[in-house]
Amino acid sequence: MSGIARRDLLRGGGLVVLFALAGSSVGQEGGTTGGGEGAGAPPEVAPGLPGSLAEFPHLDAWIRIAPDGAATVFTGKAELGQGIGTALLQIAADELDLSLECVSLVTADTGRTPNEGITSGSQSLQNSGTAIAHAAANVRYLLAERAAWRFGVAVETLSTANGVVLASDGRRATYGELAASLSLHVEARPQVVRKRIGVRHHIGRDRPRRDIPPKLTGAAAYAHDMTMPGMLHARVIRGPADGTLLTAPDFDAIARLPGVERLVRTGDFAAMLGPREWPLVQAMLTVGRMPWKRSGAPLPGGDLRDAIRALPAEPDVILERNAAAPVAVRHITARYDRPYLMHGAIGPSCAVALWQDGMMTVWTHSQGVYPLRAALAELLDLPLERVRCIHREGAGCYGHNGADDVAADAALAARAVPGRAVKLMWTREQEHGWEPLGPAMVAELSAGLDADGQIAEWTHAVWSNTHSTRPSRAGDLLAGLEVGRGFAPSPPRAIPQPNGGGDRNAIPLYTLPRVTITSLFVPQMPVRVSALRGLGAHMNVFAIESMIDELAAAAGSDPVAFRLRHLSDPRAIAVIRTLADRFGWARQPSERWRGQGLGFARYKNSGAYCAVAIDLRIEPETGATTVLRAEAAVDAGETVSPNGLRNQIEGGIVQSLSWTAHEEVRFDAARRTAFDWSSYPMIRFDAVPYRMAVHVIDRPSLPFLGAGEASQGPAAAAFANAVTRAIGQRLRSMPLSAERIRRAIAAD
Repeated sequence: MSGIARRDLLRGGGLVVLFALAGSSVGQEGGTTGGGEGAGAPPEVAPGLPGSLAEFPHLDAWIRIAPDGAATVFTGKAELGQGIGTALLQIAADELDLSLECVSLVTADTGRTPNEGITSGSQSLQNSGTAIAHAAANVRYLLAERAAWRFGVAVETLSTANGVVLASDGRRATYGELAASLSLHVEARPQVVRKRIGVRHHIGRDRPRRDIPPKLTGAAAYAHDMTMPGMLHARVIRGPADGTLLTAPDFDAIARLPGVERLVRTGDFAAMLGPREWPLVQAMLTVGRMPWKRSGAPLPGGDLRDAIRALPAEPDVILERNAAAPVAVRHITARYDRPYLMHGAIGPSCAVALWQDGMMTVWTHSQGVYPLRAALAELLDLPLERVRCIHREGAGCYGHNGADDVAADAALAARAVPGRAVKLMWTREQEHGWEPLGPAMVAELSAGLDADGQIAEWTHAVWSNTHSTRPSRAGDLLAGLEVGRGFAPSPPRAIPQPNGGGDRNAIPLYTLPRVTITSLFVPQMPVRVSALRGLGAHMNVFAIESMIDELAAAAGSDPVAFRLRHLSDPRAIAVIRTLADRFGWARQPSERWRGQGLGFARYKNSGAYCAVAIDLRIEPETGATTVLRAEAAVDAGETVSPNGLRNQIEGGIVQSLSWTAHEEVRFDAARRTAFDWSSYPMIRFDAVPYRMAVHVIDRPSLPFLGAGEASQGPAAAAFANAVTRAIGQRLRSMPLSAERIRRAIAAD
């Protein structure tokens, strides 16, 4: 049965009335009739499809129904350990009225899924989750529509349950048999609404994450664990770090090393291949002893944060307001900054590539399989359709680390051995030496209080390199610059508002009458940089919320009360009040070397609202901090998985404490100087908060809001504000390390 016209449906006696989805009944808002759309006739689609559905409106881009009634859901977003795989399944199962066991998920595969760009910016649920929710609601309605035609009844008399459409007289039809008689290659209708909140089974409830068991048991979970018949292992041969080059490497000697079956060379690109991994690991020790030189521009002397501040910049006033307000009678001016940061992936970057029958397939933990495919196609001089990138989880990511570069390395190596898969993994030293860094940043703030202690004026200027050099062209890949084909990197670019790059979250959510916010984009990059989780939000929220505390102290006001006086957004107010109440802000102990601090932001001013409070103690002799307690309140709109949301906020707090109090990439005149975990100071287990709690404000009637990057900025500010209250001094340069705190105490 294909192509059923509306008049045929009406002739069959089944008048289809579209009404709001109510529990497991079916329908659509409005009063139009609609039999033909579900059967493949030209749909009457209104504008305004939500999320990524607007760009990919056809239902079969998102959902397929198998003959047995099971559903396969497709998303262009990648599971990065944030739990979206399970959350998206919960959404689809609820809206389709299927059990979780009957729904499977395909993620980020250029051969199968919608092109949703890069998995970044806490947008997976906002864009892909919203698209899947509405696509699933549409599919469920189409199946019920077809059943109404078959039974000759009105669709509002039908209900759905566990993959079956049920009539009031007992007749039933399974999703599988109904789907066989219609096409899902139709555009979604925006009038179809989702199931009522009260009858959802999975959304808003905790469900076991499907990705956790193999990670806990040591089963194959990551790209690093992949094996294929006849697979070769590989290692790439490079200088020790970004901006370096091996000088006259002895490739003949490398080719004779035990376990090296083949040496692949294209221009300056070189990789050694062999059937076993361990001999290649040993061979890399020989490579590590080879002489090298700096090939890039000399590194600026001194602290590179000062260099960023001094380099030519392109100013852009992103907000200017000059409303009438009382004159400021007291001013505070301060500079805040952060150093370069690593992603610090626990597992070095890895990819598997196979060149077979004129097709290059790459299994990669890149967060952007579609942009990577375009870059690889140019690198390999192949048509786009002859490159396929399939996402596999990696052991660490959250930004642009080495995943894309290692995918290119693996593809070049595999091109030399047709029909044999090649797994290429970087060494730990290569990961630390070559991955793009999170940019160093400098923010200069000035604010004034009026006679009543209200903020009368505010200026914020932030200097930063680009926050994205993610590859879309061959020249954006390390291998692209080595193959000798004249590829050049894409010009560095600023990411415009409202999302922003270096100026992400530079615009406060507070009500400020006179304000000027300036983003100073620094195109010249002394070192290789790109996206690190949250982009500029970590630094800007640290600066804003530190300044808010400084102003509150100058006004003689409690920091929580001061914030609430300057907020008008009711959801922001609710988040801060919830946290203050649950944390017991007014009842915190007052003792020497102990302090409490709070930080707040709405991520990107469009994502989740989050406030974080920290209670810590400082050892004055060493400056070491012990975080006794960290609590957060979060409003991410409709909550799909409460525990998953808590996991994201807790993980963000720990990551932020590591950035804020421990991490810093150091340099000598020629290169980075941190190549392992002993030389890069990442947070250890004994430094994580003793206690943590996350209080979720669920708003089921509101859209999903991204939360994966919501807590990093507030946690950084909460830590800094707590340190200030503990030692009586304000530290404005990250990392707020034990040594820096000790020196501040000694100088007091």
